[in-house]
Amino acid sequence: MPAAHALARGLLCLDRVRVLVLLALLAAAGLAFAQAAQPAAQDDCIVLDDFSKSRVGEFPAGWEARKSEGKSVYTVQENGGKRFLRAVSKGLGIQAARETPNWDLATHPVLAWSWRPRQFPQGADERKSSLNDSALAVYMGVPYSKVRGPKAMKYVWSEKVPVGTRLTSNSNLTQVHVLRSGAPASPDAWTQERVNVLTEWKAAFKESDTPKVVGIAVLTDADDTKSSAAGDYADFRACRG
Repeated sequence: MPAAHALARGLLCLDRVRVLVLLALLAAAGLAFAQAAQPAAQDDCIVLDDFSKSRVGEFPAGWEARKSEGKSVYTVQENGGKRFLRAVSKGLGIQAARETPNWDLATHPVLAWSWRPRQFPQGADERKSSLNDSALAVYMGVPYSKVRGPKAMKYVWSEKVPVGTRLTSNSNLTQVHVLRSGAPASPDAWTQERVNVLTEWKAAFKESDTPKVVGIAVLTDADDTKSSAAGDYADFRACRG
């Protein structure tokens, strides 16, 4: 069993710490994935992952899951020539993450991606620790501690928490921003996001220096509500502005 897998199973299994540990393990293990960021022709961005190099129906290349069960939660799908990451969680809360070694926040402070919720976890409310599940969540992690994991910005699509709500978890090491709330007008429509994570990072953590990014992660979870959740992610990019 790879060392990163064994450590991920054994360390810090608290619910809201798990994604931070996974990102920390990826960085500490120095996992070199073949699917490195490449320049994008449009928007002056670099591609962090568009899933074009992953096989349809499989767990995405270059990603890691905290537990082996996570590889059944996240699979690459394709529709109309567009590849994306589909997450279907049935009572599970397992993240998937990947390193982004070519992402420099100083030159590319904006994180861009597309997403769409397919099923909200029943009764979820991200403001309550006992109901803290989400159909969609995206993380950007920065190194902090080998024990406690990195600091992170977390962006959520909630069913009921109002847009703009700011929350914290993991002793304030995770700063949460609710970007979307409620069902989309069309269940099949993609919503594009562009967030200046550098500006938000500095404001949230009250820091002036530009940090180094560990990687990105996604979480579609339904463990606290013991229900089901589903959502799609696509077109992760880092942009100049």
